[in-house]
Amino acid sequence: MNKINRNSKTTREGVGLSRRDALRRAAGAGALLSLSSLGLGIPASAEAAEGETFGKFPKHPQWKFTFVNHVTTNPFFVPTRYGAEDACALLGCTYQWTGSEKSIATDMVNALNTAVSAGVDGIAVCLVDQTAFNDPVGKALQAGIPVVSYNADAKGNKRLCYIGQDLFVSGKGLGQRIVELVPEGEVVGFIATPGQLNIQPRLDGAKAAIKEAGKNITLREVSTGPTLNEEVSAVEAYYTGHPNIKGMFAVDAGSTAAVAKTMAGHQLQAKGIHAGGFDLLPTTLQAISKGDLDFTIDQQPYLQGFYTVMVLFLYKISGGLTGPSDINTGLNFVTKTNVDPFLHSQSRYEGNSGEEKVLERSGPVAS
Repeated sequence: MNKINRNSKTTREGVGLSRRDALRRAAGAGALLSLSSLGLGIPASAEAAEGETFGKFPKHPQWKFTFVNHVTTNPFFVPTRYGAEDACALLGCTYQWTGSEKSIATDMVNALNTAVSAGVDGIAVCLVDQTAFNDPVGKALQAGIPVVSYNADAKGNKRLCYIGQDLFVSGKGLGQRIVELVPEGEVVGFIATPGQLNIQPRLDGAKAAIKEAGKNITLREVSTGPTLNEEVSAVEAYYTGHPNIKGMFAVDAGSTAAVAKTMAGHQLQAKGIHAGGFDLLPTTLQAISKGDLDFTIDQQPYLQGFYTVMVLFLYKISGGLTGPSDINTGLNFVTKTNVDPFLHSQSRYEGNSGEEKVLERSGPVAS
């Protein structure tokens, strides 16, 4: 997994055309050229003068947005950051990545309050707690700063909109797939941080789908922890103590990778145990290709960065008249039949490459 540059003020050297030149050419030609097709390698906050003209938009300030995340170093969010970078490069704005490394709500609240005090132009926050963010979000809005949620949402919070997967619906999809794979018996649902709103709704949805199906399947909820090492240890320990389970499933990226590792280490597919989870970490995709996982569910993390910047930008440039709108980034099952393009494509869209390029696709469009 390529590491994203954590310094949002770093630019890349020796790339030929400058960013400003490329954007001027795009505007002059009257076309929205893809920056990636020019091979520019432009980060989120490459220098852009106040009042620069970008594409068809009028001259505007170089607005600065802050993303408040619950697991800032989690590899899941690498494509999210690439998406935010690309949208910022396209629109002439910048972003800051901050929050907590281990899903500590107080760290996130402090980061949000700091952004408000700094007078940033917009805030995006993962609302992983039902109430912790209500007051700071309210204060931000009162200060005239638009706030949206991404990746996780909380009912009752006054944020302007949510950009991300419908988490309960995706959980029901997981449960329905479990019902298809497992005739009966005990299965386990691993979750990194029980109760957190970015993943708990998935497990709740899975339980609801299994109950609706009426099959004799029992889903046990097991906590794994916020870091990958903890998750690997927890999954391995659970299987060692419960060798007769019929399925191992997970609702977050790290736990899914941990399930894949345990499945492969004990050759559990050969024993009739089924497994699956969420997200597209490279180890997860490889496990699907090898048959150690039956599936994973893609929620398109790149879009959670790109669309979030777009929403905040449109709010600012329209004076608040437009922009905020709930955006569902989707539910897509990746299985052995369709995993190859994900495995063999190195791109910013999946986070396994920082290179800006056009990906060629052949064959029919999958529905």
